[in-house]
Amino acid sequence: MTKLTHTNLELQALNEEELKTLAVNLRAKIIEVVSQNGGHLSSNLGVVELSIAMHCVFDNAKDPFIFDVSHQSYAYKLLSGKEEYFHTLRSFGGLSGYTKDEEGDYFVAGHSSTSISLAIGACKAIELKKEERMPVVLIGDGALSAGMAYEALNELGDRKYPCVIILNDNEMSISKPIGAISKYLSQAMATQFYQKFKKRVEKMLDFLPDSATYMAKRFEESFKLITPGLLFEEFGLEYIGPVDGHNISEVISALKQAKMMKKPCIIHAQTIKGKGYAPAEGKHTKWHGVGAFDIRSGESLKKPSSKSSATEIFSQNLLDLAQEYENIVGVTAAMPSGTGLDILIEKYPNRFWDVAIAEQHAVTSMAAMAKEGFKPFIAIYSTFLQRAYDQVIHDCAIMNLNVVFAMDRAGIVGEDGETHQGIFDVSFLSAVPNLTLIAPRDAKMMKECMEYAYFHQGPLAFRYPRGSFILNEEFIPCKIFLAKAQWLVKNSSEVAFLGFGQGVGKAWEVLQNLGEEFANLIDLIFIKPLDEALLKELASKTKIWFVFSENVKIGGVASLLREFLAKYDLGVKIISFEYEDAFITHGNLSEVEASLSLDVKSLSRRVLDII
Repeated sequence: MTKLTHTNLELQALNEEELKTLAVNLRAKIIEVVSQNGGHLSSNLGVVELSIAMHCVFDNAKDPFIFDVSHQSYAYKLLSGKEEYFHTLRSFGGLSGYTKDEEGDYFVAGHSSTSISLAIGACKAIELKKEERMPVVLIGDGALSAGMAYEALNELGDRKYPCVIILNDNEMSISKPIGAISKYLSQAMATQFYQKFKKRVEKMLDFLPDSATYMAKRFEESFKLITPGLLFEEFGLEYIGPVDGHNISEVISALKQAKMMKKPCIIHAQTIKGKGYAPAEGKHTKWHGVGAFDIRSGESLKKPSSKSSATEIFSQNLLDLAQEYENIVGVTAAMPSGTGLDILIEKYPNRFWDVAIAEQHAVTSMAAMAKEGFKPFIAIYSTFLQRAYDQVIHDCAIMNLNVVFAMDRAGIVGEDGETHQGIFDVSFLSAVPNLTLIAPRDAKMMKECMEYAYFHQGPLAFRYPRGSFILNEEFIPCKIFLAKAQWLVKNSSEVAFLGFGQGVGKAWEVLQNLGEEFANLIDLIFIKPLDEALLKELASKTKIWFVFSENVKIGGVASLLREFLAKYDLGVKIISFEYEDAFITHGNLSEVEASLSLDVKSLSRRVLDII
């Protein structure tokens, strides 16, 4: 295969056929590596020509290339010098699946709708430094469903900073072309002739009488109504498109024109998600993020688990509850299949909603439903709840509303890395008054937790892991009552293992390794409020507590327990097996845990060393 990494000048020297060949080779490499390592496939295949065109017209060595979410950055990685390492994509110690400043990218990205704000900040810095650079943004149409993007567009339209925003429209078009006339006009808008003509018309209007100016502007407004650019023109932005995002020469022409304008410009590019790999082409959600698969058949190489995932258990339990209690409603922010809410949306479309990438709106809208007497379940990834923290406090907790936060992907999630590890929710939620925090240890306790959550008064959050629970229901589930823990293994040992959620399973594995008589085992179930009576009894019988929880140490479970011990002056030593004060890298879960000395073998050794 010919080389894939090219400088700006090298790409400019290639003819159209050579650029098309490069696009074919880039797709082949992406398919090859993703089929082995997993990753974001269809979104990356859809932007290959856009990525080549960006590198042809702009110089990545000086112009900031800003990717929204960045799950469409693989072609960019290959073009910009990472070809040699691309086979390590998403592997422990290898190349990140997202953009990452440590790897030479302009900015880290993993959450949606930040790109235009970043571009504005870069524009301001470029202006103050008096430099000849221009930010280039690649943003998908889905990312424009989040309010942050519109906050940025609002300022950009006012400030008029020179930058280029490529809108990758691959699923739900912002505004579909209306017939042949619209298509013709849109293509004409991408030419220098049209842009020069428009400028001349604008100058001419300045010299016309008011009546003529009025008529001319009315004509221009009517002209816009049959083009897809009305929305962006109203923001005060230049608009080019829609262009064929797979026609390299057409995209290059549009980018050159946008660059010459020295204004903020939107290029509306229409693409096919999964382009170049037939099974993934089109609106197939399963090909967005994939595990290893067979290229010929498209079949997954991952062996199906005999255990249901925590997400599947949550989904089925919520469906059962929704059938029993008609006041249950629910929402997800663009993750219906990821959170398991898709089956509820299908069965009860008037009670369960996907509100797109709008976590803040999701939470506040459900707060109002709780005020009206409904019981909302907000299904959201732990790491995405960070985006709605103010809404949790301001719109739910202050009024003590009956809202349930079902936090999926709590703990280490593996290959997605720093931006997706769900390791902060205990810390940032435990500080909020009125909010109750619980976690199930296994499938049956998930059912108990969700039934309790329905009847609980006030806001409540429960967390559960990506994938399956460690425990296979080794312990009899208990009915859940407020602030009541469960003593799972009781013996005469002066050592206690205290677990929260998936941490109970990890504690049990360590205890099996050391012998059941080695320590008592407690499932805290609640960490806010704590079971003070049980913990006082435990403190009277034990001298050292080991805490197992998939959260950071600062503000984590052990921290809450230390506050409890200090409050009652109980002389127990606490050792936390939570995460250190650092962001956790990407990679296979077992490799990441081993690197942190949080695998069962390392934990067992650490316990023995401390004892």
